[in-house]
Amino acid sequence: MAIDKPLIFVTNDDGIFSKGIQSLVEVATRFGDVIIVAPDKPQSGMGHAITLNQPLRLNKDSIFKDLESYTCSGTPVDCVKLGIYEVMKRKPDLLLSGINHGENISTNVLYSGTMSAAVEGAMENIPSIGFSLCDFDSEADFSGAKKIAAQVIEMVLKNQFPSNVCLNVNIPKLPENEIKGIKIARQANAFWDDRFEKRTEQFNRPYYLLAGDFGDHDHGDDTDIHAIQKGYASIVPTQYDMTSYSSLEIVSSWFK
Repeated sequence: MAIDKPLIFVTNDDGIFSKGIQSLVEVATRFGDVIIVAPDKPQSGMGHAITLNQPLRLNKDSIFKDLESYTCSGTPVDCVKLGIYEVMKRKPDLLLSGINHGENISTNVLYSGTMSAAVEGAMENIPSIGFSLCDFDSEADFSGAKKIAAQVIEMVLKNQFPSNVCLNVNIPKLPENEIKGIKIARQANAFWDDRFEKRTEQFNRPYYLLAGDFGDHDHGDDTDIHAIQKGYASIVPTQYDMTSYSSLEIVSSWFK
């Protein structure tokens, strides 16, 4: 008796024409039937935004030839919602987001469209993984990232996936044969030290560009940043429940 292949949903935030999603689709087709719904333009830094005040456009696309694929005018989370409820009409067996051009380590997950798509999958109780390569170059070498993605996808499909959780996978910018392996890590305590560049446009009107440096304030050897620095791909199990359970008793005591 034939066993049906898993239905795999692929999306991203860099847009359907990026090299990263093409690499991820290539890997995903080894493991199941793939459907793609991805933004029609770059949507990096959109976080968990959804589109409320304008219509969403969903158009069939032929970029992946024989695979069913669509472009969406909205955010990565819009893509996930439309993919599940309008394209597939059911929940997929696995949701993959990426492969992002640039890392999503530490607190970057709060801004990341790539990871927000994976978090949305977790909210739907779908095994979900966000993949990011620590290289912002549009023509980056994804061979190492594809190897890691295949290893992670295989393990996820073989094992019981935890409920209401997604995996944040980051791959170092290294040749495939120099990646040392995979480390399970925690999210580092690191932040952007924000600053703004003030500039002036026509008619002397000021405008601002966000700038800043990323500062690692966490020197633990069990973090995602440490793993990447040592040449490993990092996996951080990530949850959307942002309750600070350790603070519940403290804050409750204020109102007694």
